[in-house]
Amino acid sequence: MAVGCVLAVLFVLLPVRSGGPADGSVGRGGPGIADATHTKAEKCEEPERSLRPSADDGETVKDIKTRKDKPNKLIVGVDLNSFLWGFRNPSTGKLEGFDIDLVRAIAQDIMGDPDDVIFRAVPTNQRVPAIQSGQVDMIVRAMTITCDRAKDVAFSTAYFRTGQQLLVPDGSKITGYDGSLQGKKLCSASGSTALTELKKESHGADISTTVPNQLDCLVRLQLGEVDAVVTDSALAAGQAAQDPTVSLKGETFTEEYYGVAMHKEATDLVRRVNQVLEDYRKNGWQTSYKKWLADDLKDIDGPPPAKYVTD
Repeated sequence: MAVGCVLAVLFVLLPVRSGGPADGSVGRGGPGIADATHTKAEKCEEPERSLRPSADDGETVKDIKTRKDKPNKLIVGVDLNSFLWGFRNPSTGKLEGFDIDLVRAIAQDIMGDPDDVIFRAVPTNQRVPAIQSGQVDMIVRAMTITCDRAKDVAFSTAYFRTGQQLLVPDGSKITGYDGSLQGKKLCSASGSTALTELKKESHGADISTTVPNQLDCLVRLQLGEVDAVVTDSALAAGQAAQDPTVSLKGETFTEEYYGVAMHKEATDLVRRVNQVLEDYRKNGWQTSYKKWLADDLKDIDGPPPAKYVTD
């Protein structure tokens, strides 16, 4: 899909499928709140380790199904601007992508219907606040699991492996995450792993350009306002598929994992999502990967294996 210039539209916690207000907080808890918290950040070495799976309907899951203060549907924060991951198909008007497929699998298991879900568009820098405030039950938005984020939210086991990489225009002299960035203007999303890495080592680049949504960086790149975009290689591949005048450059310089993010106290929901992922890795993941990502990410041989904490 080629576009001359992608115009990113910022949706801030607006329901895609309306079902009522999003006031109040979702139910929390379930078995093991006291002793089954996520890996403690101060001892964090493998933040992708999560709680062991369970198919039980805990307190949080029961509340989602019966709550009256807001729709008793699964409310999920997603990205509507990431081609191949979460976007609205202009031909059908439907939400599609790799992350959207996973959301529907979770909704099918918890609610009994893959369409029994309300999608809310959440900017990159609002993902954690949206969970903590109870505006969404979970975030499925190519969100990297990190030790810092694990202080604030709970993550499922990893469902995708990726790494940070450079996206540059054709003809660029940038060769990768190296000295060729000296004096160059880079763009990254605020609150992103990319920005965190650039603050550690910028290679002399100007990293002052940050945006709420990662796709806004592609617009800046197309307008010539920045020299490169730094983002996950998986998301960058989707942007390169949108615009054939840009491409990935250099090797990935981190190893990262995407996870489903939930409230720290919703331990039963974390376990339930991990059970869904156990099944999805066997039946569903490859189908979705082949449909959305295989043409642009050819070196992926399957989903990352689940890692669990001892509890």
